[in-house]
Amino acid sequence: MRTIFVLFDSLNRHALGAYGGNSVATPNFDRFARRAMTFDRHYVGSLPCMPARRDLHTGRLNFMHRPWGPLEPFDNSFATLLSGHGIYTHLVSDHLHYFENGGWGYANAFDSWEFIRGNEYDPIKVMTRPPVDRLRQEFDERHYPMQDLSDDRTVTRGTTAKDTWRRSRHAVNTLFMDSEDSYPTAKCFSAAFDFLELNKSADDWFLQIECFDPHEPFSAPARFKEAYQTGYNGKTLDWPLYEKVSDSPAQIAEIRANYAALLSMCDEYFGRLLDWLDREDAWSNTAVILTTDHGYLLGEHEWWAKNRMPYYEEISHIPLMVWHPEMGASSGTRTPALTQTTDLMPTILDFYGIETPAEATSHSLYDLLKGGHSNRESAILGMFAGPICVTDGRYTYYRFPVAHSGAPLPLYTVMPSHLSSLFSIEEMRSAELAGPFDFTKGTPVMKINMSPHVGESGLDCVANWGEGSCLYDLSSDPGQQTPIDDPETVERLCGEIVRHLVRHDAPKEIYAHYGLERFPCASAHT
Repeated sequence: MRTIFVLFDSLNRHALGAYGGNSVATPNFDRFARRAMTFDRHYVGSLPCMPARRDLHTGRLNFMHRPWGPLEPFDNSFATLLSGHGIYTHLVSDHLHYFENGGWGYANAFDSWEFIRGNEYDPIKVMTRPPVDRLRQEFDERHYPMQDLSDDRTVTRGTTAKDTWRRSRHAVNTLFMDSEDSYPTAKCFSAAFDFLELNKSADDWFLQIECFDPHEPFSAPARFKEAYQTGYNGKTLDWPLYEKVSDSPAQIAEIRANYAALLSMCDEYFGRLLDWLDREDAWSNTAVILTTDHGYLLGEHEWWAKNRMPYYEEISHIPLMVWHPEMGASSGTRTPALTQTTDLMPTILDFYGIETPAEATSHSLYDLLKGGHSNRESAILGMFAGPICVTDGRYTYYRFPVAHSGAPLPLYTVMPSHLSSLFSIEEMRSAELAGPFDFTKGTPVMKINMSPHVGESGLDCVANWGEGSCLYDLSSDPGQQTPIDDPETVERLCGEIVRHLVRHDAPKEIYAHYGLERFPCASAHT
């Protein structure tokens, strides 16, 4: 048995033809849907990037105990479990966050990995004195503020000196993307094909091809942009700030076109993988999984991006397509079963006959692929300390914290790291020993008061949203335009939230944070 797991970042479900999209040509994603099982109600778990990957590795939700951070020593990584059962695991990725402080352990869980440089602010080449004047002529200052990088003041709306430095680094990277094969996605698939060619006659391996694209910045070779010309003749706009939309219609159209061009590139390179599977007649012994970590708002709900607003369907409802050689009549079908990211861990283990650890809280999809049924009635998702979204496939309910003071929840970890930095000394001084939890295998953890200014938590969303908890009926309002008033449904979905919190051994503070102490199972759970 072999598995190829293709993970794109920020792959919007509603942009794919297989999910009804018509604004972007996605012939190869659609081609795969005709062979695979397409999941119509697949959701994220924890947000954003690295919390989603901890969900994926461990088969349980991350966001109740901590925000962004590394794998914990007690975590059950599917990659490590596969390796322990004789399945060789290899990762090819250009996802730069794996190699920052907050991403340690995920790539290392594989037997081997190959890292492609140059996406977002990860440098292809280092220029200590970049040609700032030249770059200012090409890149719009709304997305690429080119200020003095030694200045620690806020340099433009919504950005800091660190943001400026990061965006300037990507602008420098484009100086070295002088051919299509120099783009990170092209390099990722090239490295993946090297692995496949060397190991096409072998069995018992797992290959993860993980492309940061179509995550912003939306930088694609010119030939992909030709199909999405908007008539815009200004400077480059391809990296929206995480903010309310204030752009002109022409600017909005250009940003969306740049996303479409990059998505088209992802589609073509995924198609080359399908071509390889066809040529090698590999479908008979190779499973293929295609998905993403989360979506992205391209002006819908008057917002750009993610993290700072409710986790609308465009962000949380994501594509999933799976092929397995034993699917039989399920090939080319769709399922309305409710699933989420955590379910992939036990599914992958099932492919190889490996028992799922007791700490996992998710449901294998293996039986679904063979015509069986789902065991999931609801799913919850969110960012640490931000609103919890619960869905049963028809309704989505966003439960906001009862207090909007900005005071964060204490977090629990033995790996105290933010996205790119370790916890501050001030944060560490608040640490005390707590636990263990039922998933830490008897290990106590640190309870730490995290700064409310850390953007990787959900507190930005809480601060930006003054309307309180809200309920949407997706059957009549799939675009989530008008909240409804239905106290009975709200109460039922609150009960579902509590059920998931208990199942995940959530810390006691979380029930008070969301005003859920009244439920008997919540008050009994400490």
